[in-house]
Amino acid sequence: MIQRQWEALIEGMIEGVLLVDPLQLQILAANRSAHKLLGLPPDSLLGTPVVDLASSPEDMFFWEDVAAGLSNNIYSETLLKRPDDSIIHVVRRVSLVHLDLETTLYVVAIRDHTDQRHVETELEKLIAELRATLESTADGILVTDLDGGIRSYNHLFAKLWNLPEELLTQREDIAIYSWMDQCMVDASYYNERLAAIRRSPLMEANDVLVLHSGRVLERVTLPQYARGRPIGRVYSFRDISQKLADQARIQLASKVFEASTDAIFITDKEQKIITINPSFEKLTQYNEVEMLGLSIEDFLIDQNNKETLQHLLHDLNTQGFGEGEIWNRRKDGHAYLCMISLVRVQDEHGQTLHTIGFFKDRTESYNAKQKIEELAFSDALTGLPNRLLLEERINQSITHANRGNGEFALLFLDLDNFKQINDSLGHPFGDRVLIEVTERLKNCLRQVDTAARLGGDEFVLLLHQANAGGAEICARRVLADMSAPFCLDGIQFSVTCSIGIALYPADGNRIEDLIKNADSAMYYVKERGRSDFRFYQRQMNIGLLSRVKIDHAMRQALEHQEFRLHYQPLVCLRTNQVFGAEALIRWHDKDLGEVSPAKFIPIAEETGLIIALGSWVMHTAIAQAASWNKDGRHLRISINVSALQFQQANFVDTLANALDDAHLDPGCIELELTESILIRDIDETLKKLHAIAKLGVRMSIDDFGTGYSSLSYLKRFPINKLKIDRSFIMNLTKDESDIAIVTAIISLAHALKLKVIAEGVETEEQRELLCELNCNEIQGYLIAKALNPHEFEANFLQAETPLEQSALHKLS
Repeated sequence: MIQRQWEALIEGMIEGVLLVDPLQLQILAANRSAHKLLGLPPDSLLGTPVVDLASSPEDMFFWEDVAAGLSNNIYSETLLKRPDDSIIHVVRRVSLVHLDLETTLYVVAIRDHTDQRHVETELEKLIAELRATLESTADGILVTDLDGGIRSYNHLFAKLWNLPEELLTQREDIAIYSWMDQCMVDASYYNERLAAIRRSPLMEANDVLVLHSGRVLERVTLPQYARGRPIGRVYSFRDISQKLADQARIQLASKVFEASTDAIFITDKEQKIITINPSFEKLTQYNEVEMLGLSIEDFLIDQNNKETLQHLLHDLNTQGFGEGEIWNRRKDGHAYLCMISLVRVQDEHGQTLHTIGFFKDRTESYNAKQKIEELAFSDALTGLPNRLLLEERINQSITHANRGNGEFALLFLDLDNFKQINDSLGHPFGDRVLIEVTERLKNCLRQVDTAARLGGDEFVLLLHQANAGGAEICARRVLADMSAPFCLDGIQFSVTCSIGIALYPADGNRIEDLIKNADSAMYYVKERGRSDFRFYQRQMNIGLLSRVKIDHAMRQALEHQEFRLHYQPLVCLRTNQVFGAEALIRWHDKDLGEVSPAKFIPIAEETGLIIALGSWVMHTAIAQAASWNKDGRHLRISINVSALQFQQANFVDTLANALDDAHLDPGCIELELTESILIRDIDETLKKLHAIAKLGVRMSIDDFGTGYSSLSYLKRFPINKLKIDRSFIMNLTKDESDIAIVTAIISLAHALKLKVIAEGVETEEQRELLCELNCNEIQGYLIAKALNPHEFEANFLQAETPLEQSALHKLS
């Protein structure tokens, strides 16, 4: 239909145009320009998923945004790959179009952007020429914007600061600034000075920076102007180490040395201490006389820090700088943790003149850090790493993998039906189960792997340097260990789990993408039976986003009163007369069109929206029943109740209040309950059922024979009717097994003094056979489909006589 109506229009367009289904994201139509642009034969795009055109992860994320309905009009630039492997640059606009009240689609317009890219290439050449000019200067140059964002730097800058190779390739501002901080001997003063410069766009400054490497740099800071306004800063760095080496003895006697809050000692070229400052005496309780002539080893070496000190001195001798944390003892014997930095001072010939040592007392901060890390990075219940620590370790794995083109795996694990344990045995018992689960997970991992708890019954396993094969082995091991029976307080029970797996970098190169995609794969397992594992596939997110989109649309529809009820007639076989109707929910969305209850009801149950939706159905149906029965009729309205809605503590009160508000005889309402409702928490359920029966409301068991079908609750519970599921009625006249099942259900019901209604009756033959089998009531397309209230009134309530004598559809 879409092609017939729109083919002529899109064929006349110069741009490539695709028409895409809004839910499945499949291509419904494409013009010749689109096929020509993509280098494809005519009509070859029809019926294919639009995500198949994605040639990059970014493009896949683009279609996920479209599926999630984040915007009805999206404009973007992307790359498309032709069958001959050539790449073209295009710009693309995706617009949501309403064809009529029930039909919407996405219109995707694509235009070749190759010429524009050519212009951009020429601009890049110009930038390269400017870059060559920048490299020709004799100083190290760093250019930033006003906020400190790095716009450019030259090779000499990287050399002066010894930037590692990975920073030269990644070009991450935060990482470069962090490296520069680490290079500074006095990083705190350096950062204070840098902050002051950034606060004053017109400021010109000259500073001297001392690096751990022993190099001393003079930094000149000048504002950068464009059209008379400051647009950034240019920092030039010049090595003045040799110049300052000649002034070493002056620096030894400087007031900075005496006033420093850091404990400082200085040695001669033999590494014998020749002086200390007052802060050193205060920290260590040793005076200068006691320290003179001692070597660094004499003062610092201890059985507990011997290895650390040897590494520190090795770095000093080989690199000219050494830094580390060491536990030492004061003169009175008390231990303290100190951060020590050793810097070698050389003359112009590279010979060592002095070694300078800087001390900072880290004891209090160490103790505070230990406590903070314990609280901030660990799960309070299980002791496992929490989300913060997990993200830190994933970042480490990403860095490690990028260095050697490596990979790792992320397993998202969720316990199956864990809520039942909490609800039936209590949260303290559930917490003990989570602790036991934690121990089993630890036993399934290597020492280099990480198990983390995100919250509730959700866990994430980080498998270091694991490929798909390793991830599968671990997943199977977890499933096997979890399948073993649990036993707590003499109670034996089973706990299974569902596992989704995402691999780096195939399934994402960011933490958020990896966790989201592993979660999507786990959700896929939940939908298909639980207690299994599944690797992430790109299409999973499209399905998940469609569910998110429907959930959001349902909440909006409930808020704006866009749901409606239709009513399907219920007929007595003995009198061939309509005695009531079943209330069935319907929904038309402005973007999605008419949405089937089979699609949105399961999503409402998963998200908990079914509680509010069920309450709306109950109040609306009761109000409608009151309207229809105000003239002396006794039309019975049947209302479906979900398990989650029935479990609410105020369910009976809500029902009673709705009846009171409508001034309706409770006998005009019948609740349809599933068998799963009746077998859950039997004692509590029995109390609710008797309370409902006491109100005068009737109850029936929906879809009887398809669930647990326990005969014990039929005897104990105040049920009035059984509804035979349509699956037994569909082939009733052709299948002897269905006849036997229906006969048994009817006989059982009558023996227990219950009525029986059959749903899904569509043929006269089915009606006649049910009549012969003594079925009491029927409903289905043979009488009528579910009708809106006005249609129902017109067909079944217009007669002036009471309902028993009103005009009905002929059934025979």
